Formats: sequence, C-alpha cells, structure tokens
Amino acid sequence: MRFDDEADLDTSEVRDVRGSRLPGGRATVGGGIAGLIALALALVFGVGPDQLGLTEDGASDPAVGPSAAGEVGEACRTGADAEARDDCRVVAFVNSVQDYWRSAYAREGGRYEDARTVLFTDRVGTACGQAASAVGPFYCPGDRQVYLDLGFFGELRDRFGASGGPFAQAYVVAHEYGHHVQNLRGTLSRAHDGRQGAGSNAVRVELQADCYAGVWARHAATTPDERTGRPVLARVTGQDVRDALDAAAAVGDDRIQQRHQGRVTPESWTHGSAQQRQHWFSEGYRTGDAARCDTFG
Repeated sequence: MRFDDEADLDTSEVRDVRGSRLPGGRATVGGGIAGLIALALALVFGVGPDQLGLTEDGASDPAVGPSAAGEVGEACRTGADAEARDDCRVVAFVNSVQDYWRSAYAREGGRYEDARTVLFTDRVGTACGQAASAVGPFYCPGDRQVYLDLGFFGELRDRFGASGGPFAQAYVVAHEYGHHVQNLRGTLSRAHDGRQGAGSNAVRVELQADCYAGVWARHAATTPDERTGRPVLARVTGQDVRDALDAAAAVGDDRIQQRHQGRVTPESWTHGSAQQRQHWFSEGYRTGDAARCDTFG
C-alpha cells in the first residue's frame, strides 16, 4: 500500500483530544468471568459503549478537548506524513473512506454527510456515554462520530493475533464508517432488536459494515480527493487485502471466545465468526458494489 506522497490531508475530519482530561469516575466492567467476557466482546470493535455497559460512572458528557484537530493538525499535512505516523495514517484513511462515500452518494443523486473521527487516549465522553479504551474503536450514532484509541492497533496484533500492517488499520477505520453509512441509511437501528447469536440482526449489521469496508478497499486507489483530483491512496496490493482479511478473522466472535473463555458459544455472538467476517469483506472487495452487501437477505 502506498499513499500519494503529495496528497493534501484534510485534518478537519479528525478531532484530536488525546491527553485531554475528562470528568467522571473510572470505567467499570461487570466483575468475574462475565466481566471478562464482556471486555473481550467489547474489543471486537464496532459497538458503542452504551450497548455494552462499559461506560464511565456519571453523566454522559460530550467529548471535551480542542475544538479542531490538535497534534494531527500540525503534523499531518501530506501523504508522506501518513507513511510515517499512525495518527496521520488514520487521517489519510478517513479522508479516503469519506471521499469514496461522497462520490458513491453523488452517483446515486444523494448527499453523504461527513462524520469525524475522534482520536483519544484512555477514555472519552460521547453522546453514547463515557467510554474507556477497552471498548475498542466504535461509532456513536448519537453524535455521528467514530472514536479510536490508537493503542487498539497494538492490541489487534499482540492480543488478538492479527498480522498487523497498515491495511489492517484501514479495515478498522472503514468498518466504523460502514456503521455511519448504515446510520445514514436507517439500517443501523436494526441491530437493536434485543437478540444475539449467529443469525441475529446485530451480527448482520456488523457483517454489512465489513462488506462496506471491502467496497471502499476496492475503490480506494481510484477515488479522487475532491480538492486535488487525485486519490489519497496511490496503490492497494494483494498483501494489503490479505492483512485486512487477517484482521477480520482475528476479531471474529468464535476466535475471541475461544481465546478468552476456551469455548465457542454461537448463541452469544454479536459480530459474526471469523469466516463470516472474511466472507463479507471479500464480497465487498470482489464486487465493489454496496448493493451486494445485503446481509439481511
């Protein structure tokens, strides 16, 4: 994978609140084995903190901190910066993903509504509640923002056994923006039917977000930035796609359950198996067509 070294990164799409102090108590998770399982499932990324009970004690205050991008605003200027730094790489991925969805909506005669990514450390306040980093990356429909602690990328590799690589990070970002697209289209709410398990709507919503991530990956190197007319990503290779698929498998419910509780219980799945997650990312990448991401059909 290569970025266009001269790409002009738009840091207004990322809010950097790393190091900000937030009100509230310590993050709480249920005790005992139930708490450990909840924590493991939380790290599958994609679920807001309000859905898991992994919120801070106290009120659900909006995120505080700089009103515009902080450190990234100074350090992340070009595609060359994205090659060198994780935070700048996230800016570039966010730019590329939103470039694609803007163009896709425009082709359908619609208008895509942008969503910012908030970079934080340790904990953050959102319209969905205050959340600790243990929740993993998530999208909050209440404020239409993606939340990401960059430390998760190390967790994905070291704790969950993913091979890593920049495009594993891209998969994470694109999956969360898949949830934003679902929110805009009115399908995200279908996850909240009170059910869990392999055939639940919660799983179908997550697999559709995986598929949308694959659709973006297919078009990433050919979707021009609106300001420069050139794609932010200059090239996506077969190895990049394999890294994304490996990350998708690493956070399958069955893999996480086996690793953290020593057995697989499909009746409690919320995101789908390793095989399912790989299948739907591949379907999106193979077809490049969001209409083929009908995980409910």
